[in-house]
Amino acid sequence: MPVKTITGFHAIEERVLKASKDQKTGNMQIFWSKAGPRVKKILAAAKEAGISCFQESDKTLDQRASVLSEENRDHRGIILVVEEEGGRKSNIIDFDAWLNSSRAKSEKERQTVLVLDSVTDPHNVGAIIRSADQFGASLVIIPDHRGTKDIENNEVIARSSAGSVAWVPVAQVTNLVRTVQLLKDEGFWVYGADAGGESIEKFSFTPKSVIIMGNEGSGIAKLLSEQCDSIISIPTMGKIDSLNVSVAAGVLLYEVYRQSLK
Repeated sequence: MPVKTITGFHAIEERVLKASKDQKTGNMQIFWSKAGPRVKKILAAAKEAGISCFQESDKTLDQRASVLSEENRDHRGIILVVEEEGGRKSNIIDFDAWLNSSRAKSEKERQTVLVLDSVTDPHNVGAIIRSADQFGASLVIIPDHRGTKDIENNEVIARSSAGSVAWVPVAQVTNLVRTVQLLKDEGFWVYGADAGGESIEKFSFTPKSVIIMGNEGSGIAKLLSEQCDSIISIPTMGKIDSLNVSVAAGVLLYEVYRQSLK
């Protein structure tokens, strides 16, 4: 059974919370060295959920974290070890199954899908997933061949998402154009983000919306752009001509959420 080592307060807290909610904590263990305030909080939640916790030296934790990338080895006194069946996490889902389940929802019920086209930086992907969680996105779609690899085991994404990657459904697909076409067939309207598009100040999102975010350098691929019903932009006043893709995604997701509250 594959073993996953997780560091970072946010990432550990969210994995413990989700496992407790799903009542799937038997495959988890926590190892800690010094019980600072954040560590004590995590240990209390873990023990309440029935997760075994063991105190070890910093040197032993360093050894456990040595399997991770350099930027994720700073364990700050606590590590979560998870044995994962088949190496898959529950938030990685099958797109066709998700689409089938979405048909049962009311046409007026808000469903927001975020498509990431060639967004390869795991820090950006993690930050986008964090915004998707905060503003209620229903699904994040990432391509197999033009996106971040190994979403379910990427510690940079886990940290950048502040643990939200444990909650937000993510689908990896082989063909983004086909995927967007299927969403359109189900009544979703598709909006591509580009600096030259229509300002969101004058725009109303439909209850079933797809937002496509492209690569910061090349933008949205031509064939995918042709699937968009509208091209939208965020009004800005800075000296440079564009926002970081994760910031832009957060602004657009917030605007969809804000409009849904009216």
